[in-house]
Amino acid sequence: MSKFYVVATPIGNLGDITFRAVETLKSVDLILCEDTRDTKRLLDKYAINTKTMSYHAQSKFSKIETILEMLKEGKNLALVSDAGTPGISDPGAMLVSKIKESFDSTEVQVIPIPGASAVIAALSASGLPTHEFTFLGFLPHKKGRETLFKEIAVTERTVVFYESPHRILKTLESLMKFCPNKKVCIARELTKIYEEFKTGTAEEVLEYLTKTPEKQKGEFTVLVA
Repeated sequence: MSKFYVVATPIGNLGDITFRAVETLKSVDLILCEDTRDTKRLLDKYAINTKTMSYHAQSKFSKIETILEMLKEGKNLALVSDAGTPGISDPGAMLVSKIKESFDSTEVQVIPIPGASAVIAALSASGLPTHEFTFLGFLPHKKGRETLFKEIAVTERTVVFYESPHRILKTLESLMKFCPNKKVCIARELTKIYEEFKTGTAEEVLEYLTKTPEKQKGEFTVLVA
């Protein structure tokens, strides 16, 4: 029986990898990566010499067929994303689905190797309610975007989503418009040197970022209580 490992990797700090993840990446026949150059930094740090192959959102169907064929031949594979847990707002979800469709559990075992996740890391240190939450991934750029902000305004659960530095100010403006009184937390550059959490109303957080343009850079996880 082949094994297909879904391996979580660090979201910034390369020290945030589990012993089990390192052992798994060393033991498999091939590692599937979003970007082989990004993954190489991690592999080099932990002296992992396993061969790699790219698999990302633009990969053609023939690449999936190649992966399925390797599993059929009995090879053990690992899937990693550029950062965090594969399959969470990530093209790996489609690949895992295809594997589940193509093989039963006696032929290929899909095994999660848990670890870093920006969603969970942000929630754990935000100070916002975490007993129930809704994760929206990356918000759409245009179509359906306003509808989501209206839903965020009325929900009674904490809402978490990812945002790019190019749209963070517009996002906060929208939150100001639709839910001006809700508590908002932005987690920036999680686990990296400039990691920062800023909490307040959308207006307060927007004012903070506007006054400090250098804080508008990096990767954002946005939480709305």
